[in-house]
Formats: sequence, C-alpha cells, structure tokens
Amino acid sequence: MTPWYREPWPWLLMSGPAAVLVAGAVTTWIAFASADGLVVDDYYKQGLSINKRLAREEAARKQGISAAVSLQKDVLRVRLSGAAPEALFVHLAHATRAGHDQRLRLAPAGGAYEAALPPLAPGRWTMVIEDPRGSWRIVKEGVEARLKEEAL
Repeated sequence: MTPWYREPWPWLLMSGPAAVLVAGAVTTWIAFASADGLVVDDYYKQGLSINKRLAREEAARKQGISAAVSLQKDVLRVRLSGAAPEALFVHLAHATRAGHDQRLRLAPAGGAYEAALPPLAPGRWTMVIEDPRGSWRIVKEGVEARLKEEAL
C-alpha cells in the first residue's frame, strides 16, 4: 500500500480550498492596495452646490460661449467662441480615480488657448473649462476618446 501523499485524490481534493485561499488573499490585497475614488466625504455639501454649477453652465449657454477641443503633439488647444478671457482653466477629471485628475491653465496663443498636456491615464475623462473669475463653465464628457481620435 502506498502512502497517502503519493495518491492523486487527496491532492485533487485539497487543490480547491487552496485555490480559494489564494484567490481570497489576492482579492484582499487588491481591495487594500487601491483606494475607492468614487465616494466623497462631503457628498451632502456637493449635492447642495449642484445648483451653483448648473447656473454657471447655463450662464455659458446664455452668453453663447462654446469650445472646440483638440490635441496636437501633447498640447491641449481650446478654441473658444463667444468670450475672450485672459486665460482659461481646464480641469480634467478621471471618471474613477481622483488621483489622476489634472488642472491646467491655458494661455492665449494665436486665437486659441493652449497648454502642455501631460500623458493621460487610460479611462473615461470629463473636461471642465472655466474662466478665471468662475462666472461660467463648459463641461465635456468622454474627452479622452475624442482627443485620441483628433490626435491621429
């Protein structure tokens, strides 16, 4: 009679629970290694301020302000119509990772506003274009795919 550890059945039966333990450890590591960027601490205050943000978007619509966005050799270019502020602020917000968000100041350059664009992480992006005084803003959803298409 052979010892138990030389038989395939005990190893086959132990492999299922062992795989579950390894998968559980990997899942636990992933949960603790990556922060959940979807939940904000001050959700109530942000909910109250939504009307102010909507009013700024409506102000841009009423003034006839619109923006065309393009990317040329790692330079973000915004062509604005309906207004000509001394500069623009662009906030690039990643859909799920707040740590990847970027805020850029675009300076006037040849009828448009330009700034160097650092590499963007993969994922869905939202672009918020504002004037320096914060009186209006334009929001563009799903920007990264559009920027990559224009860069080609």
